[in-house]
Amino acid sequence: MLPSRALFLPITKELLICDIHLGKAEYFQQNGIPLTNNSDKNNFARIKKLVKKYSPEKLIILGDLFHSKYSIDKTLQKKVEDLPELLKTNVELVLGNHDVGCDIKNIKIFDIRKNKNITFSYEPVDLGDDKSLNICGHYHPKIYLKNKGDKLSFRCFALDKNKNTLFLPAFGDLTGGYPCKKSFKKWAIVSEKEIIEIKSQEKSK
Repeated sequence: MLPSRALFLPITKELLICDIHLGKAEYFQQNGIPLTNNSDKNNFARIKKLVKKYSPEKLIILGDLFHSKYSIDKTLQKKVEDLPELLKTNVELVLGNHDVGCDIKNIKIFDIRKNKNITFSYEPVDLGDDKSLNICGHYHPKIYLKNKGDKLSFRCFALDKNKNTLFLPAFGDLTGGYPCKKSFKKWAIVSEKEIIEIKSQEKSK
């Protein structure tokens, strides 16, 4: 688990991210809400930095690469289609609900993807056994930490131990989050360089 909101699997050399929501600022602008266009530029730069550092054989995006098909202009489409060549690695997309109707080249697209005992998906899936792991996006997990009068929220990785499902934090700069269930095991991203495990405060019964 990386503080850069990504997951790297060293054995298979796969780098996983999710919920980038490219074109989100443009989508809001089209609907009369002014937002800066810098988020997509920052997202591309962060992806490039991660790939350079970890040299993955595959970059796998677990859904919501785009925010909407209506916010994809020719410039954004070309940047995405040029990613495999720019990064010098294969790029795969597991379709999310925001990707519906988005026509993109040079990227392999899946509904669900499996690799040995790991299932990659956008939403959590029922594995039917306890020997496999489901890694997915969509949930945008975050956690609140309180200290006296302060209440701060952090993106986090979240593990549903009952269903063997690991939820990745949203990668996109403009993407919010939803509070985790108390039963989930959580690792909060507290800075650009640090992740900490959050111990459950629930009393044992």
